[in-house]
Amino acid sequence: MSPRFDFTSMGFITFDALCRPVTQIPPGGGTIFVDELTLAVSGAAGSAVIVAAKHGLRSRAVGGVGEDDMGDWVLMKLDRFGVDTSMMARCPGFTTSSSIVTTRPDGARPALHKRGATDGFLIRDDQMDDLLDTRILHVGGVGLMNRMDDSGRTEEIMAEARRRGVITTLDVFASTPDDLPKVERLLPYTDYFLPSEEEAQALSGLSDNRALADFLLERGAGCVILTLGAEGAFYRDREGLEFHTPAFGIEVKCTCGCGDCFNGGFATGLIKGLSPQEAVRIAQASSAQNATGLGSQAGVVDYPTTLDFIGRTAPRQPTDSLVAGAT
Repeated sequence: MSPRFDFTSMGFITFDALCRPVTQIPPGGGTIFVDELTLAVSGAAGSAVIVAAKHGLRSRAVGGVGEDDMGDWVLMKLDRFGVDTSMMARCPGFTTSSSIVTTRPDGARPALHKRGATDGFLIRDDQMDDLLDTRILHVGGVGLMNRMDDSGRTEEIMAEARRRGVITTLDVFASTPDDLPKVERLLPYTDYFLPSEEEAQALSGLSDNRALADFLLERGAGCVILTLGAEGAFYRDREGLEFHTPAFGIEVKCTCGCGDCFNGGFATGLIKGLSPQEAVRIAQASSAQNATGLGSQAGVVDYPTTLDFIGRTAPRQPTDSLVAGAT
């Protein structure tokens, strides 16, 4: 019997309020008028699962929300996108993880974040079979799932996923060197590790992309895909396949959630049986479309539209050589 879900995304799911353009916070009790304001479900797990659902994957969100209005809204919005929320926990004593995002004219998005129920949810033993009834398990937000990570439950889940033949993908959130022990415990059970270049640099203390990838591969990851922002993406796996692909040339509105949308797009490529190069291209197109709107996934419509975007959008020329010898 085939798994019930194509893509299960577990971890950081947040309520975002976003506005643009913001160039300063008004002093005192002043007011600055903005052109756009919106709400979105975001986070390393939240944005990824919505992109996957928009692309037609049978998708499930797993995490926690508070017993508050933001939690109500997050569950409503996930349901509206066709995402299964039966394993989204209401966490007593926690608010919903929430952010205020002040998007700059260049698309940069400084945020004010209130940690919440992502720290409070926990997968029980009797939920394991249900959780792993999926083709891909994505864990997004290591460093923000205190109850899951500190108890060792995230590691147990990924190890069991590996044993059952579930494809595992992993992402982090704003990593610091202190997060490396948490990540190291998960890498031996990770088929694809998908950090940003900055996050990988923070974890490793290195700067060269190939050295970054090797550092993480040596700790057990099957493949490392570094998202490089405007410079594209760098892929390197344990079998020696390595390539760099440029970003798409777009007018950026907001970069909030771009890396997370990349993850949902990459999962789409895996489920559709695409080559690594093609799957990364779907991932980059998902990220680029996201950047054309305000709020995570705003520019992603569906899979045919993503394919059309790839066909009609020229790549951006990189500013320098990112990895000597990479193609």
